[in-house]
Amino acid sequence: MIRPPAVAGSFYPAEDIDLRRMLLELTASPAQKRRAIVLIGPHAGYVYSGRVAGETYTRVELPEKFIILCPNHTGRGAPVAVMSKGSWHTPLGDVPIDTELALRLKEASRLFQEDSVAHQSEHSLEVHLPFLQFLKPTFTFVPINIGIGNLEDLRQIGFAIAEVVAESKNPILIISSTDMTHYEPANRAREKDDKAIRAILDLDARKFFETIQDYQISMCGYAPTTTALFAATRLGARQAVLIRYANSGEVTGDYKSVVGYAGIVVS
Repeated sequence: MIRPPAVAGSFYPAEDIDLRRMLLELTASPAQKRRAIVLIGPHAGYVYSGRVAGETYTRVELPEKFIILCPNHTGRGAPVAVMSKGSWHTPLGDVPIDTELALRLKEASRLFQEDSVAHQSEHSLEVHLPFLQFLKPTFTFVPINIGIGNLEDLRQIGFAIAEVVAESKNPILIISSTDMTHYEPANRAREKDDKAIRAILDLDARKFFETIQDYQISMCGYAPTTTALFAATRLGARQAVLIRYANSGEVTGDYKSVVGYAGIVVS
């Protein structure tokens, strides 16, 4: 099965040459790279959040295997949906799913369910693939769409991911796809997002989850990020660094209603 792109031509260029030109610009800043356990990055249209994503990706050593966690914007499919066969197509070519890794994840927790429906129209994972293809031409990945918000379930799948990563002979980078506060004034969005980011930098998954609930932060990927934090701490993470924060108003000029974006590296 080949999963075709759902947002090529809208969130990012649909033509190979145009996409490469844009990615070259978005990843042009030289940076010292570090080994990472988790990368947290945005998933809006590249014109809005691409610079945050690009700068974050250029700060890490990219392995040949990835587990990519995304939220479920459509409400379709299984609560924790995994694809274990086939590939995803982008204008830069096909990216193979790591079948062996996907099967190990499904063995590690009953919450992982085989399901392609949740992924069919979901943009939040798709937009990360061209960055990876541009910076790391050969790799495999496992797509995981998370549509649940129960802390204990997120802990369970986070620990399951950590178990599989720890047992792997090859390095695996966990990616969490999320935007931050949605459609609030820029100063209020930054105030809320700072609270969420602080909890991430403290490497405290429970605190992060409770902060999202207590302050009603409209961060769409809080479930994947909570999961990733549980996995990171289980894997011995010691540090999280905010690479860049931005909002849509910096592009549109409208600071009365913005979406926030953050790039964070956990190591």
